[in-house]
Amino acid sequence: MAQVDTSFRPALSVVATPNKRRAILELAAEAESRGFSGLAIPSLGATMGLCVSLAHVTSRINYWTSIQPIYYSHPVEAANTVAHINEMSDGRFRFGIGVSHGPVTQRLGVNTGKPLSDISDYVAAMRANERFGGQLPPIYLATLRNKMLQLASDIAEGAIWANASLSRMSSQLAEVPHSTRDGFFLSNMIPTVIDDDIDAARAVNRKTLTGYVSLPNYRNYWKAAGYVEEMDAIENAINSGQKDIVTSFMTDKWLDDCTISGSPTRVRDRLEEWAASGVTPIAVMSSTTGGQAKAIGELFSLYN
Repeated sequence: MAQVDTSFRPALSVVATPNKRRAILELAAEAESRGFSGLAIPSLGATMGLCVSLAHVTSRINYWTSIQPIYYSHPVEAANTVAHINEMSDGRFRFGIGVSHGPVTQRLGVNTGKPLSDISDYVAAMRANERFGGQLPPIYLATLRNKMLQLASDIAEGAIWANASLSRMSSQLAEVPHSTRDGFFLSNMIPTVIDDDIDAARAVNRKTLTGYVSLPNYRNYWKAAGYVEEMDAIENAINSGQKDIVTSFMTDKWLDDCTISGSPTRVRDRLEEWAASGVTPIAVMSSTTGGQAKAIGELFSLYN
């Protein structure tokens, strides 16, 4: 019989929800006390403010932005801020950055260049400021396809996927040069719902991914992962103005490859599969019966 690693804990995504930030900090501190492997802070809410607070309410757990869009702040200001957090957290903070998505940059009124060059220039500007602003934390790049993964291995200390397909991961990891693999951080944000009613859990994850399948870069990624039929059907529905039927083309096979749904045992087993692949799973919790705090509590209950 295979032995169970009772020490395993995934990383956990926590969002700085307005008017509930103190409660989120309490959950973060509890995650640390329960031995979870890290905290990932998405770009929802006051991401950088939450990261400052985490330096003071936790003492051992590593945490990172996952991710902070580069267009939110000038690289000099970003470098100064993250150097401050790095110092105040005693080196436990990591800065995950990315170019975000078209709808975000359009809302900001940002004129963007090419993703690879924009990210490369931003990191270079941050590093040039280091002698003025202080030591930078490790930098992680938001990764989806191979070119950004290659750039991350060239200029950063880690790569972060979101909604990646487990079946695709081994072929992508083969792209990481062996010379950089030692100490190179790899993680994936995974929408996760715990419920014995797997269909109800999947329904929540389908809703979560509806916005992502509307983005061409994600559809192209999933096509490369082998889900051409599903993505073509979704694309046709969007182009014909039938967004209301998009979820009908999200097959269980595709959904279960990039999210986690189902019973406590099923969820825990799948998180361990991700860890075994060499990628730290970041549980992005939702619930069929409540909000973020309820969902995180359901995850805690897996590891009592």
